[in-house]
Amino acid sequence: MTAEYKVLGEIAVITMTNPPVNGLGFSTRVGITDGLSKANNDPAVKAIVITGAGKAFSGGADIKEFGTSKALQEPNLLSVILALEASPKPIVAAIHSVVMGGGLELALGCHYRVVAPGTSVALPEVKLGLLPGAGGTQRLPRVLGVETALNMIVSGEPVKSELLASAPGQKLFDKLAASAESLFDEAVEFAKSVAGKSPAELPLVRNLPCKHPQGDAYFQFAKNMVTGMSKNYPAPLKCLEAVRAATTMKFNDGMAEERRLFTQLMLSPESSALRHLFMAERAASKIPDVAEDTPQRAIKSVGVIGAGTMGGGISMNFLNAGIPVKILEMKQEALDRGVATIKKNYEAQVKKGKLKQDKYDQRMALLSTTLSYDDLKDCDLIIEAVFEELGVKEAVFKELDRVAKPGAILASNTSTLDVDKIAAFTKRPQDVVGMHFFSPANVMKLLEVVRGKETAKDVLATVMAIGKKIKKTSVVSGVCDGFIGNRMIEQYSRQAGFLLDEGATPQQVDKAIEKFGFAMGPFRMGDLAGNDIGWAIRKRRATERADMKYSRTADKLCELGRFGQKTGAGWYDYQAGKRDAIPSQVVLDLIEQHRKDEGITPRKISDEEIVQRLVYALVNEGAHILEDGIASKAGDIDMVYLTGYGFPIFRGGPMHYASQAGLYNVAETMRRFAKNPRDDGKFWEPAALIQKLVAEGKSFS
Repeated sequence: MTAEYKVLGEIAVITMTNPPVNGLGFSTRVGITDGLSKANNDPAVKAIVITGAGKAFSGGADIKEFGTSKALQEPNLLSVILALEASPKPIVAAIHSVVMGGGLELALGCHYRVVAPGTSVALPEVKLGLLPGAGGTQRLPRVLGVETALNMIVSGEPVKSELLASAPGQKLFDKLAASAESLFDEAVEFAKSVAGKSPAELPLVRNLPCKHPQGDAYFQFAKNMVTGMSKNYPAPLKCLEAVRAATTMKFNDGMAEERRLFTQLMLSPESSALRHLFMAERAASKIPDVAEDTPQRAIKSVGVIGAGTMGGGISMNFLNAGIPVKILEMKQEALDRGVATIKKNYEAQVKKGKLKQDKYDQRMALLSTTLSYDDLKDCDLIIEAVFEELGVKEAVFKELDRVAKPGAILASNTSTLDVDKIAAFTKRPQDVVGMHFFSPANVMKLLEVVRGKETAKDVLATVMAIGKKIKKTSVVSGVCDGFIGNRMIEQYSRQAGFLLDEGATPQQVDKAIEKFGFAMGPFRMGDLAGNDIGWAIRKRRATERADMKYSRTADKLCELGRFGQKTGAGWYDYQAGKRDAIPSQVVLDLIEQHRKDEGITPRKISDEEIVQRLVYALVNEGAHILEDGIASKAGDIDMVYLTGYGFPIFRGGPMHYASQAGLYNVAETMRRFAKNPRDDGKFWEPAALIQKLVAEGKSFS
């Protein structure tokens, strides 16, 4: 059992011991109820204290039990809370550090609560597309008032204990301890002070009244607010319904309504997607053949080569984390421009109140610059962010091989190039790794960590850890053209081009996929990134992969110099100083002329076909990536697309979405697309992995 029991004089102490956050797994639940039974059957025990060991009282459900039968195995959390309420002896919760989700619901089932200052208090279930399912929506409004409780439940955000403890009329906490260190002793003393109370005198949260003075009018106002903030996410409105039930129903009826709504959400695709995201994000940090206790190299200083948009953004990540950065450029003017941009970005944050002046000063003090490779000799990690051309990378890495100290990690920010070839430019390929940041690098969460065939395991472990320190979602990719993200997006973009050939317009394609939930359609995305980038890749493909077909519309667009927002014209027209995409007659005429030149009769294309062709193109290529061992698990691919490419979070990523749609249905749709004369048919043959999973009745998850 992951709960300890001991007796201190007349006080029994039950301590949850399930690190890291004392999740309320089956073993912990059994330990609590067993301890409770021992205490109530021991005449010498007059009161009970329940607390958590380590760095949390309890963070709620045990994530290791998500989706398993153990999560509901008796005693489930509802049963544990009922047992606490039914105890004839007073129970005091000694709360510290973190009390969230089921942990807070557990504490609400106790008779009394003593809390340490600085404790984070939350019911974050809404972030998993759920609502608190063990009485949180019924009990929290009774101790904090309807409005405060509803705000906490709908947002899922933590609130500090001292703020809640100071609220007028609150009954959540009976005492705020002087400090975290004195909490346990104060809780024991509090337990002694209530030890003589009879069962009838013990207070239960369930017996407190729950009303809002404005009643229906308040909840209508709240519904309007929540509706406007929760597009595509049903959980916030269900939370509101459950809290409203607390004000209009008897307690047990409200509990039944909470359970009904919880079950609805548990079965919803949105919650499935959010729970998948929660698990996939944690699983992404685990590399199958790299043990979690692999020793890491110390990263106390970072060198960045290139002061442009990428180099500056990359530098800011490390400055934000308190790590000194030295930027190298070939010319002083380029260095000055880069530093000025970093300053401008930070000053904008200061102006908006998002960054304090002293923090800004600290970060800028960590930044230094140089025009000489020799000045990078003491850096522990050096990241190049230079032009995406193999010859340029070769020159950089030969210099790094010359100056970098033994054991320094040499990283490339390449988005498509062969990391093994780059590593071969050095005499230390074991120290070379890809660190592909996404633009703007100081904002985007994704970091593709590209593992070369000789990249050392401790290098991988170190880079994954440093990714976490700079608050990135790091995903490991093997070496191939485009790695995970860009290899897949190429197939997505190819299909977008074919859709234009066949009868769609750029705005129809963009609107269809944006309605599906993407942050931006393929043509708006191209205009933002620069259409010349894709043009350069297609030129390279013409010699490397002559068999790969593309629509010629994108090349013809680039031949007109319409590279996107930076030139004021791309797939759309743009007005100076604005980013609004305006449909372009020039582009529509270009597409129409292209169809005539190719002898294509345009047809009406549905939004459904647009979405399926774009998303399933990602899915099929993602399956090939899994087959090739470029990604180790489908969840990693989903994390890449959720954090780096604007795939809708409420759909859980392309691989999860395909599993939800049913891989049999996906495969049959692909075979239908394979008959399209614009494609050679080879791409739409379902990947062998998809066919295997269909045959076995399985999914990617």
